[in-house]
Parts: sequence; C-alpha cells; structure tokens
Amino acid sequence: MSDHQRDRGPPASTDLPPGWQRALPPVRGSLSFGERLAPFTWFRVGGPADVLFLPADEADLAQFLSGLPVEIPVTVLGVGSNVILRDGGVAGVVIRLAGRAFAAIEAHGVEIRAGAGALDSRIAQAAAQAGIGGLEFLTGVPGALGGALAMNAGCYGRELKDICASVTAIARDGTRHVLDAAGMGFAYRRNAAPPGLIFTGAMLAGHSDSPAAITARMAAISARRRNSQPIREKTGGSTFKNPDPEMSGGRSAWACVDAAGMRGARLGDAQVSEVHANFLINRGEASAEDIEALGERVIANVREKLGVTLEWEIKRIGRRVPAHRDRAPSF
Repeated sequence: MSDHQRDRGPPASTDLPPGWQRALPPVRGSLSFGERLAPFTWFRVGGPADVLFLPADEADLAQFLSGLPVEIPVTVLGVGSNVILRDGGVAGVVIRLAGRAFAAIEAHGVEIRAGAGALDSRIAQAAAQAGIGGLEFLTGVPGALGGALAMNAGCYGRELKDICASVTAIARDGTRHVLDAAGMGFAYRRNAAPPGLIFTGAMLAGHSDSPAAITARMAAISARRRNSQPIREKTGGSTFKNPDPEMSGGRSAWACVDAAGMRGARLGDAQVSEVHANFLINRGEASAEDIEALGERVIANVREKLGVTLEWEIKRIGRRVPAHRDRAPSF
C-alpha cells in the first residue's frame, strides 16, 4: 500500500461497519481518506469522501469492486459538471475514473471508442478530425462521457441515445458487461441499464463527413452556448428537466423559472443565472446547501405560481447539512 493510501482521514461513518476502511482491497491506483471533493466539481462545493478511489484501469476497478464488502456504498463521481456534492461529504467509497486509461479516444471507421473519463468536447473534436459526423452536439455537453451515458445527456435536438452503439461497464461484483443501445434503455435524461453498473467506456457511431463541415457546425454550437449560457461561471449545467409540454403549456424549464419571477434570485452566494434561468451559479462562497436550497425554492415557486412541478436534472449526492432553509431568496 502506498503512502497515499495510508493518508489519515476522519472517523468512518457511524452507519458503516467499524474499521471498514482498514479492510479495503489492495489497488494499483490510489486510495485516499477524507479527501475534499469540492475541487472536483464545477460548483466548487462539497464535503470530503470517506474514501476516494482512482483506479489505474478497468481491471483495477473490477478487482477492487469484487473484493469490496457489499455493505460499503459506492458513488461514482465524474468531472463534477452536473452534480451538487453536499457539504456533509459522501459515505463509503467515491470512485473517479480520472486516469489516462479512462480518457482514451480512438477512431475506427465511422465510430469512436472513448473511455468514460474522456471529456465530451474532446470526443467531438476527435470525431471531427477523423471525419466522423453526427457527434458535433457533444461539444455543447459539459462533462465527460460516463456522466453523459448515465443521464442520456444531449443538447440542440440530439442525445447520447442517437449515437451510442455499445457501452462497457463493471458491475458491483466486479464482473464486466457490454450493453447495446437497447440494453441501455435510454429515455429523457436517464437510462434503464441494470442498477449498480459503472460505465467505463462506449462505442459511438456517426457517419462519414467533411472535417471542415463538422468543425463549422461545432463552432456554431460553441458560439450559441457562449451567447446563451453562463459557461464562465461556477455552475452545474442545466438544473431542471424540461417538464411535460402538456402540463407546462409548452414552456421549457427555463421559461417556467422565468415566468415564476425567479431569474436572478439569490440565496447567499447562490444565484439563478440572469443569463439563463435554468442555470444555478456559485457567485463565490456559496455552500452546497445554499445552492440546493435555492433550487428547492425555485421548484416551490414554479409549482405555486404555474402549477408545474419541475424535477432536478442535476444530481445531488452526499450527506446534507441543513442550514439557511428559512432564508428568503433575494433579487
């Protein structure tokens, strides 16, 4: 075990078996204890992981999971683009597929094979260089491929389900699985793959096209994003799923937030973006609780004023630390 693996940390969670951290399987990657996770999230908020595991490769991940007691919870954290990581930290083991083995991108004909840690924008760039069209929208999807697969991410009329040929994954017992698109069961902002799978990579299918034409379309998507989203802020991307058009009168999520008068609303340093009302931003020193509480206020106001119930698109993970819940948003 390396020095990094022996780093001291806070006491283990009281709801986990005593001494569980000392019984973790050996790894070739790194294990750290009490690691602060805020730097790994786009909001830059959140508490520590009981244990943070960065596997060296897929085999290292599989071996670790196969030897990990089933009562130890496992949470997968990508590049933190679509998550509120709560202030109380995360119980059990947090896994980040951050190594080089998970960031590889290779072109094969009109398909791209990419690891779950590969940034979506870089996959789009690699496809353009290889003359593979149809993946341009990934340049507008924040984060990495693993998270995009988990939530069937998309933008501007395209989703992962439109390009996904197959997905590789490791189950909680360490076994390796390959799923085709039907096996993923993609639907709006979710998938129906068997629970507990950790996606490690995917084959994405496009079509032959001119690199120049692909690059031009990517540039248009990037420009549209820059002009309509707060991409230079500490944010987490789209906050709420678009509601059923029949229930919302055809309004998208941002239009519902706007109609409820919540654009620009603040709770501490958490704010509903004035640029795009479906984005929450951290103006500097917001806590995870500030951001989540503001989002809940938005949901309540939209329900009260429009009769529409918004659902979170951003994932919220970890132990919540209640605070400031009785403060009213300011404008």
